[in-house]
Parts: sequence; structure tokens; C-alpha cells
Amino acid sequence: MSSISVGIAAIAILLLLLALRVPIAFALISVSVGGMLVLRGPAAALSVLAEQPYNFIAHWTLSAVPMFLLMGTVAYHGGLTQSLYRAARLWLSALPGGLAVASTAACAMFAAASGSSVATASAMGRIAIPEMLRYRYDPGLATGAVAAAGTLGSLIPPSILMVLYAIFAEVSVSRALLAGVIPGLLSAAMFMAMITVRCKLNPKLAPPVEETVTWRERWLVLGEVWPLPVLVLAVIGSMYVGIFTATEAAAGGALMTFLILGLRGGLKWGVVKESVVESVRATATILFISLGGFLLSRFMAVSGLPAYVAHVVDGMELHWLHIIIGASVVYIILGMFLDSIGIMLLTLPIMLPVLEAAHLDLIWFGVLVIKYLEIGLVTPPVGLNVFVIKSVVGKSIPLEAIFKGVLWFIAADIVTLIFLIAFPQISLFLPSVMK
Repeated sequence: MSSISVGIAAIAILLLLLALRVPIAFALISVSVGGMLVLRGPAAALSVLAEQPYNFIAHWTLSAVPMFLLMGTVAYHGGLTQSLYRAARLWLSALPGGLAVASTAACAMFAAASGSSVATASAMGRIAIPEMLRYRYDPGLATGAVAAAGTLGSLIPPSILMVLYAIFAEVSVSRALLAGVIPGLLSAAMFMAMITVRCKLNPKLAPPVEETVTWRERWLVLGEVWPLPVLVLAVIGSMYVGIFTATEAAAGGALMTFLILGLRGGLKWGVVKESVVESVRATATILFISLGGFLLSRFMAVSGLPAYVAHVVDGMELHWLHIIIGASVVYIILGMFLDSIGIMLLTLPIMLPVLEAAHLDLIWFGVLVIKYLEIGLVTPPVGLNVFVIKSVVGKSIPLEAIFKGVLWFIAADIVTLIFLIAFPQISLFLPSVMK
């Protein structure tokens, strides 16, 4: 049995294990070590287990992951995100579908602090959805808006997925994070525009909110939420001007969050303890899964399968757009069934050599990958964000209604993807001009 055949068999076994709901980390590690055992024997397999985990975990850039997670958990548990929806509502509720538009804006701001799609959907869903239902908003629109806007946490910095992508693709983490800024804002703008147009054409979806909001109220609420945008701008700006690397910016952001809470009198032992424990748990989970992906990439390199696939694709002389369309189909189909980190770590060992052979920009492709993963978070039958929203609303709204509601947002995401593919500079402008 050739090494290429072993690589193909390993991918098939991995997909089978994932279909059987074996935890992604165990599936990746077992297939990788088993493959090395077949190709190189017991000594090589044991050597991989002895050396590679340390080589991966000791990667300095990975320090950004726990720091960004800590920044988000401290901001959340310290109450820095509580007024986001109220601020967005006071400024945007007068628009057609204003509460849904406000929910999208609040999710985008929350995502910029948390870096987590699931956390964004869960936190904002508990605040925004009951408010929209109280004003007789269409249940599909109310739930779909929060489920879809919650995915913005995957793209708007600080994005944990983008950090992991940059490490595996061996590109600058800072540039990769900055590449997600404009596409993330574009995604939010597309959601808001779609909501506004739909509700303008069909006012029954979102009856007007009859309340008087003064300009004084609008300006006063900004005094409650200013720390969060300042925090995010400081993190992004420090990377943009070249003061800090991504890891240093993450540590600075976490420290700045503690300082802001201290100045506001919210730095209590319970907040610190809960934030640190939650960050440690999330970090352990992410790094364990990422270790599996790292071992898989090493096994794939030994099998020669990625180089073989790259050679075959290069020999077919495909246009770069055909490669991107093929990748889009793969990612969207996998997104229907697998979790985001699993999809990325499963596909990158094979996809990256193909992209390099086609001379495609890996940072630009990273933005596309994160966008595919965002769509997967709300795509049936296993749209994780949809099930998060379902857990929030309980039996009051059927699961089918939530999936139906997110279809409009998936359509908006596809339009955004077309723009990102047709105009790569949307993603590459900020990385190209950073210091």
C-alpha cells in the first residue's frame, strides 16, 4: 500500500470517526499517530507523540489565544458588554427593522471583544430576542438576526479562528487579524442592509417601535459603552501601527480590560476567578484540538498526499477561480456537519499546498475560510449558532422557524463572499498598509 493510499484511507477514517461523533481532538490524534505507525513504524509513531506536542504548544504565537480569550471573558463578566444592545437600540431603532439592525450592530461590537461566535449569539440572544418578540417582530427575523450576527465573532478581530489559521498557514498573525476587519464590517453592513430593505418592503416583519428617544439619551448611553470600542481600537491599532505583535496586543488588551474594570469599580474576585477559569477551559479545548490538527499536518506531509494533490491540480491548469469555487463547495458542505475548528484543521494540510502551487494569497484565502466557517455555523442540519439560539428561546419558537430565518442571512453572506472573491483588496488593504 503506497503512502498516498495510506493518506487517503486516513482521511476517510477520520471523516467516519467524525460522523460517529468521536471528539474531534481524539479523532485527529488517533488517525495521525495510526498513520505514522503504518508508514514509519512504532518508533516513529512514539517519537511523534513524545516530541511534536511540545513543539506545537511551545509556539510563542499561540499565547495570543488565551490572552484574547481572557480579554473577552473579563469584558463580559465585568459588565463591559451589558449596555451594547441598549446603545445600539437608542441609535438605530427608528430604522425599518430597527431592533434587528440594533441586534446586528451589538453582536458586531460584542464579537470584537469576545472573539467567539457562540458566546456572542448566546449573550446577545438573551437580551435582544425577548425585546424583539415583545414588539411583535417576526420570530424568524428576530432569531435569525442574532444567530447570523453572532458569527461575526469569527471574523472581526480578535478572532481565535484567524489566529489558528495564521499559525497553520505560517503567515503573519497580525496581518491575518487585520485582514478580517473590513470584511467583518462589510458582513455586518450587508446584514443591516438586508434587514432594512426586507422590513421596508414588508412592515409586518417588524412593526415600528413607537417610543420617543432624545438626543441626550443617545449621547449619555455612549458614556456607558465607550470602554469597549476604545479597547478594541487599541488592540487593532497597536498591531496596525506596528507597536505590538498579535501576542503582545492580546496581552495588552487583557491588561487594559483589567485596568478599565478597576477604574470602574467592577474588578471583583468573583469576576476575576470566573473569567480566568472560563479562559483556561476554553484554551485547553482549543489547543487540544489544534494539537490534533498539527499532528495531522505532519502525518499528511509524510504521506505525500498534499504534494500529490497540488501536483495533480497544477497539472490540470485550472483557473484560480475554479480552485476557489471548488474550495467553497468543500467548506460549505463540511460546514453543514462539522464544527469550525475541526473543518479548518482537517482541510488546511491538503488545501494549503494547492493554494501555494496556484500562487494564491494565503491571507486573502484565510478571510474566505473564516467566512465559509461563519456560514457553516448557521447552515442546517448542524448549525451550531442556531442550536445556541434554540437553547435561549426554548419551546417558544420552533427550530424550523429559526433555520428559515437565517436563510436570508446566508444569502447576504453569499453576496459578501462574491465581493470578497471578486475584490481581494477588500481583505488585503489594511495588511498592505500596516506598519
